[in-house]
Amino acid sequence: MQEEEIDALAIRTLTVAAVPAAHPYSRAVTDAARVRVIADPRPPGAPAGQWWPPQVLTPAWLAAHARDVDLVHVHFGLESFTPAELSEALVALHAAGRPVVFTVHDLENPQLGDQAAYLLLLDELVPAADELITLTDGAAREIAERWGRRATVIPHPSLLEDDVRRPAGTPVAVRRVGVHLRDLRPNIDGLGTVQTLAAAVAALRESGADVEAVVRLNERVRDGAQADAIAELVAGAAGVVLDRGPRLGDDALADWLADLDVCLLPYRHGTHSGWVELCFDLAVPVAGPPVGHAGSQHPDDFHPFAIGDSDGLAAAITRAIAEGSSPGSAERDREVLSRAALRAAERLRVRAAHLAVYARALGVAA
Repeated sequence: MQEEEIDALAIRTLTVAAVPAAHPYSRAVTDAARVRVIADPRPPGAPAGQWWPPQVLTPAWLAAHARDVDLVHVHFGLESFTPAELSEALVALHAAGRPVVFTVHDLENPQLGDQAAYLLLLDELVPAADELITLTDGAAREIAERWGRRATVIPHPSLLEDDVRRPAGTPVAVRRVGVHLRDLRPNIDGLGTVQTLAAAVAALRESGADVEAVVRLNERVRDGAQADAIAELVAGAAGVVLDRGPRLGDDALADWLADLDVCLLPYRHGTHSGWVELCFDLAVPVAGPPVGHAGSQHPDDFHPFAIGDSDGLAAAITRAIAEGSSPGSAERDREVLSRAALRAAERLRVRAAHLAVYARALGVAA
């Protein structure tokens, strides 16, 4: 059935409004030979490159352009709307005969602390979408339990293009654990994670392990008081250093991650993780809290611990180091190259799976 659906679309190129179009995920899942994704309409007064709030779901854009696209595929940006506004957009799209595909990346919004408003938006979109996609079996089960809807599970593809440099790290004598707290957005428990990490590193060093930790923090953060508390804590912790600076670009971030033996995730809530995917690409094991379904994206590389449980984190770090490769080693280099080939093949499957979903959605609309 899937091949028949795809073949039925071979005679033409689909035009899709992705929300947002400019996000790396939207590009990664798109078969550019079969699907044309229109550029994000610029919000009034916004600088070039800003896609939020998404104009595709506004009355003005829908009235002028809904019939210019075959379907709308929503990924991110729901928090820009009220439930009533989102409902109005869905009604307008269906009145124009245009189906809606929704990829449920987030059952909890990482940009928000209080989830109540976001859950109301999910209650509008999940039941009304013509097709649902999600990234893991666990998230699909949760969607079925909460809304009685079936979501097609399509794994998160690599966001690295095939020709992008994939660093394998620089060899050093010490084993290095790193956590990137970014700008301390609401789903990041920066202070709790660093407290747990500092205690775990102290215990590991006391037992004879040659381990150090690096805490990366952006210069510009959302919670200055928490950033100050983290800096004070790190200053008094042996074997832990603070690396604070401007937001890292893609290449610099890859280099930073590649130099780690273990990457620590600092999440207090969430559903899936792009960081898990980038770490997999770079063959860097992950230690993370059992939040959402991130642990099932690449379970062999994921070592769970609970924030606040330093003994559990020390054990997770020990397992990750024992099972993983060292930065700059020949083994790490081989792993990175092997995973690049696997991910290139996976991307083709992911794009074909999305095209099949679009075909079903168009069949529903017809």
